[in-house]
Amino acid sequence: MRIVLAGATGFVGRPLVRALREAGHEMTVLTRRPEEAARELGSGTRAVAWDGRTVAPGWAGEIRQADAVVNLSGANIGTRRWTQARKRELLASRVDSTRAIVGAIAEADAGQRPKVLVTASGIDYYGDRDDEQPLCEDAPAGSSFLARLCVEWEAAAREAEPLGVRVASVRTALAMGKGAFAVTMLLLPFRLLAGGPLGSGRQWFTWIHLDDLIGLYCLAIEDDRVRGPLNAVAPDVRREREVAAAIGRVLHRPSWLPVPGFMLRLVLGERADLLLHGRRAAPCRAQELGYSFRYPHLEEALATVV
Repeated sequence: MRIVLAGATGFVGRPLVRALREAGHEMTVLTRRPEEAARELGSGTRAVAWDGRTVAPGWAGEIRQADAVVNLSGANIGTRRWTQARKRELLASRVDSTRAIVGAIAEADAGQRPKVLVTASGIDYYGDRDDEQPLCEDAPAGSSFLARLCVEWEAAAREAEPLGVRVASVRTALAMGKGAFAVTMLLLPFRLLAGGPLGSGRQWFTWIHLDDLIGLYCLAIEDDRVRGPLNAVAPDVRREREVAAAIGRVLHRPSWLPVPGFMLRLVLGERADLLLHGRRAAPCRAQELGYSFRYPHLEEALATVV
């Protein structure tokens, strides 16, 4: 397949480009820094300039030659405080890039349009929920900021469906892999002998190993049965206090020192939602399609990271 991918130099983008290239696909990436991206991604991947907002003839022409388009673009969720301006930036960087891609698809003749558009989304789509019942892809959206962001993000992608394009949105949980900023921050207190449950410890903790996340993206790209949302979450979802205990066992560190929720909110502001919100999402669609997780259990995944 000829695949165009935006957001190729991020934590997920780099290994996804590598996996798709190794599978024999022809890769073109859209980036604001094409020369830097070309050096980083290596030979076999073309880099084309785009601004992530407007439809321009150069990169739009790549869309008309593609079999599949993948959009991973978006400003980093966790690195800066969520001021109102930052929230607008987080939303715009995702929705605007998706609308630009859909706009390029709309400008193409029907016979030149890609067969599939795969976009990132977040497991935060479901908001903060304490349900014991696992949440499949048809569960309703939540009302938190991140939930509303995911709703608008996915809605922008669905605008490609009337154009005859299959659309899939990968609702991603915390991705566990070496070098992941979120995982580094999660493990740091334990390494300093100060680890323990976050907040009440009752919130559900959703995660997925990076290898399985890449596997699900490949599934969404290559399998025509994948339409709509796809929960990218491992089947082993636990309460956060149980996760803290598992981290302690893997690292051979104490895991009893709780971190109060008010302290996290004092330090992080509204970003503390990333740690204090949870939901028991399940990989229902992936399992229906027969996907076999390489890392279905938390301890196994943690061991590859630490």
